[in-house]
Amino acid sequence: MSQQRWDVALVCLNGPLSGMGEQVFRGPVVRIGAEPGPGGFKLAGYRGLDKRHAVIQAYDHGTASIAPVGTNQVRMAPHAHVNWKEIEPMSGPEYLSEGCALHFGPVGRGATLEFVELRKLGVWQTGGLASVAASANVAQGDALGKKRNVPMAAGNPGAPPAAYDARQSTSLETSSVPIWFIGCMFLMSAAAVTTMAVIAIMIFVKPPPGLGPVEDGEDLYEFATIEAVDQNLLDGLGQGYLDFIAKPNSDAAGRQALAREDNFDEQFYTYVTASVQAHVKAWAVWRRLDSIREEYAFVLREMRDARLPDVFAAIPYQESRYRGDAVSQVCAAGYWQFMPEVAHRITKTGGVNMTVSDCSIKKGTQTVKWTPDAYAPPAGVLKNGIYMADEKCAIQSCRVDMRKELEPSTKGAIVALKEAWEDTTLANSGAAVQITISSHNAGYDDSRYQRPKKTNLLPAFKKYAKNHGKDEHHLFQGAMITTTTPHDKKWGGSLLPPEAQHYAYTIIAQHLIAVCYYGQNYSDMKEFAAYKKYTRENGFCTNLDVPEPAQVNRKGK
Repeated sequence: MSQQRWDVALVCLNGPLSGMGEQVFRGPVVRIGAEPGPGGFKLAGYRGLDKRHAVIQAYDHGTASIAPVGTNQVRMAPHAHVNWKEIEPMSGPEYLSEGCALHFGPVGRGATLEFVELRKLGVWQTGGLASVAASANVAQGDALGKKRNVPMAAGNPGAPPAAYDARQSTSLETSSVPIWFIGCMFLMSAAAVTTMAVIAIMIFVKPPPGLGPVEDGEDLYEFATIEAVDQNLLDGLGQGYLDFIAKPNSDAAGRQALAREDNFDEQFYTYVTASVQAHVKAWAVWRRLDSIREEYAFVLREMRDARLPDVFAAIPYQESRYRGDAVSQVCAAGYWQFMPEVAHRITKTGGVNMTVSDCSIKKGTQTVKWTPDAYAPPAGVLKNGIYMADEKCAIQSCRVDMRKELEPSTKGAIVALKEAWEDTTLANSGAAVQITISSHNAGYDDSRYQRPKKTNLLPAFKKYAKNHGKDEHHLFQGAMITTTTPHDKKWGGSLLPPEAQHYAYTIIAQHLIAVCYYGQNYSDMKEFAAYKKYTRENGFCTNLDVPEPAQVNRKGK
């Protein structure tokens, strides 16, 4: 008895593969997912997908069914213009009709495909290339056929089962294939591979550019708006966010479920994506990253030695663009922009020498000498700081100021960051990375030094946690973003001041861009070697048009 060979034609309707057009996969079994294996439809760059998410099975009478693998979410609709939230995930195999839409993964994430049709190609002997699923219980298949009003011949071994575990549909029986057939199939496969290679060269030698630099711009964009976020980028950055944010959060909390894309803090992640979109357009950002690669590598090395997340290396970019001589309006100074009192505290209690002493402060017509002796800045530092005059920094110089030196200030930063990172309450939150970053801006817990601030991250998070269930704790940072810019005067109901609301997502965006630039152009430096994988096929950096140093430096002239 013979069977016809049917191939499966699919089109991706969203995300990074939406521009690829119709794609045809060899039947009778087509596996679909993030890592489906040879011959499968690899949905790279999509969030919320399992490695083998679903299986399409083609049958010799010209019909096909789709089934989720395990408990993975798969939804089906007559067309893509539906509200997927109103469609329940399927629990077992369902028949496919031409032109129907399929959504893989949770609503708001994942991939949407169109099933175009089955295409007949060749005939082979029953048992020669039949899949495990196709040879399942015939009676179950007949029952499903009647339910869907699809005629089936009694005893048809190509009939689909009413329910089966699609994870078993992974092997092909070949023992009964004639030797001449194998030879012919080999020649056909070789010809097909050659043809596809030629087509790939013609089409993909110069791939369509992703988001990249288009103007000189600024070297920092301190806030982003999410109204016009590029959907392809939103779908494509998931790998980077997962590796640099979600997984460290999961490890800190001891909750492996947090290391899944369907558990992202969606609001926060969207802001991260919007910030990446804002930064990558500016040559000034790439130019600055190129010029500070040695300093960035040093801070990365220090973070890793201290067992802190890589992403913390972007904090000095946000604070000073890695400029040691930077001084803020409130007298924060150096690479990490430490306040004088914080530098004093770290020197006295943290075992790191970051001395600030013998500073000259201009007060009217007089100049006074001052050395910090408190462990935390005063509340309302603009008006209450001894070093302030007319709400501006009045420090003219300091005889010693180690905040402006990269090595001591970085070691001091490690001491300060560990205060929040190693706090059990914050670690268990599931958002330890974001919260620790924000603590560098709004403080961790100054009540230890008799200067309590409700906007410090520990008291702010505790208040949030008290009013929200445990399953929502990892959403803290996204929930705190209620203002439009860091300069809004009203907080919009947030527990964090506007500047702190927009702080952490910007830093994470800057680090993801740095990963792509250094991974592509400087992976020969040992600190950046691990980033090379993100620039290869299916790496999240392929969603960006990352320039080369020659381009960056030419734009800087």
